[in-house]
Amino acid sequence: MRADRLVSLVLLLRGRGRLTAEVLARELEVSTRTVLRDIDALSAAGVPVYAERGRHGGFALLPGFRTELTGLNHDEALALLTAGRAFGLGPALDSAMRKVADALPETHRATAARFLVEPETDLLSRRSTVEEVDRPAMLEVRGAVLGGRRLRLHYAAAGQEPRWRTVDPIGLVTVRDRGYLLATRAGADRTYRLSRILAAASLDEPASRPDEVDLDRIWRQRCAAFLADGHLAVRVRVRPARREDLLGTAVAVRAEEAEASGWLRFEVTYQDAWHAEWALWQLGPDAEALEPESLRTALRERAAAIADRYGAANA
Repeated sequence: MRADRLVSLVLLLRGRGRLTAEVLARELEVSTRTVLRDIDALSAAGVPVYAERGRHGGFALLPGFRTELTGLNHDEALALLTAGRAFGLGPALDSAMRKVADALPETHRATAARFLVEPETDLLSRRSTVEEVDRPAMLEVRGAVLGGRRLRLHYAAAGQEPRWRTVDPIGLVTVRDRGYLLATRAGADRTYRLSRILAAASLDEPASRPDEVDLDRIWRQRCAAFLADGHLAVRVRVRPARREDLLGTAVAVRAEEAEASGWLRFEVTYQDAWHAEWALWQLGPDAEALEPESLRTALRERAAAIADRYGAANA
């Protein structure tokens, strides 16, 4: 409904400051022409929205324009702002969260900025079972994140013995039923899986971190760094019946779309060329590597060698 869209437009400007028509159109899933019409409607209704021209221009609201919402305590607001996006209600929840976040007191909104739920970018290849997280450790971690205190972790990294380390917590991210702590250690970026934290203790020392945080930007940067670390990007098409088999071998999935033929097309990431060749060979004729060409060549040569081995009876 247009009324809901107008409210969402106001709250986007209220929460994020100056935005271009293109950004607003993308966020609201409408055309830029519709955004411009909505801006005119808001101005006619007395909403103090104005345009700034130039390279860094866009639309903005006059400072101080906001709505009010009362009745939520700190934990209730936090629980609502970190709710999941199930049952296909993601867009509706996003709209509702903008309304709630805009109306919260400043202290509540600052707290919510330390949590990120279901970002678009994902380190995982597919949805997995929910991981168990030690509750006492989680309470310590959350307290340190919200309180801005340094944190001692007893952490079991993959393939290593558990050991203690001291970190500066930045925020918490949950994506596809897995939780992560974003932190720095000795100034270096670190990402810790919550299920691998065996114990935690918050310290009295203040954490070394900025007062304000953009978790979505930090998460995208860390995902990009993870995927660029020697991994191989592959474009592949696969029969729908083998979709899960493909996802089960990929490090990450960047894109998925359906073909008119009924097959599915993916952009996936593998650890290296050998891993990609092995994974797609398991799928046989139910998958076809499209790029890179070196992978197609490797699979073709492997298939030719097998055909040559079994193609003719021994004399």
